[in-house]
Amino acid sequence: MKKTAMFAAAFALALGMGFTVNAMADNGPADLILQATVDAAAKPKPATFPHAKHQAMLTCADCHHGKDAAGKQVAFVEGQKIEKCESCHNAAAGMDKNIATFKDAAHTKCKGCHTEKKAGPTKCNECHK
Repeated sequence: MKKTAMFAAAFALALGMGFTVNAMADNGPADLILQATVDAAAKPKPATFPHAKHQAMLTCADCHHGKDAAGKQVAFVEGQKIEKCESCHNAAAGMDKNIATFKDAAHTKCKGCHTEKKAGPTKCNECHK
């Protein structure tokens, strides 16, 4: 009986450690639906974003960044919490018009990269199904 209890405890500990390691290696969902909520459009058009496909080609820092105490953009560092883009990119933040809202920032970043690399969708209905 004592051996069974010890085995069960060891198994539970190992299992718990396995879940912790898997959670730390989580890179987010394979696919995302991007939808503005702060500055929602009159007729919202969510965009399908193949996150895993982009992770295979890019680093996190190619798209993600943070901000400092003064609200200025700072480069992404590994392990940094990924905030919602709209936490900064919203009409009330007073940013440059090319990145003033989540929609503007996504169009500037995503379409800009796709145009530059001559790869990926650049037409509305290719992302907004």
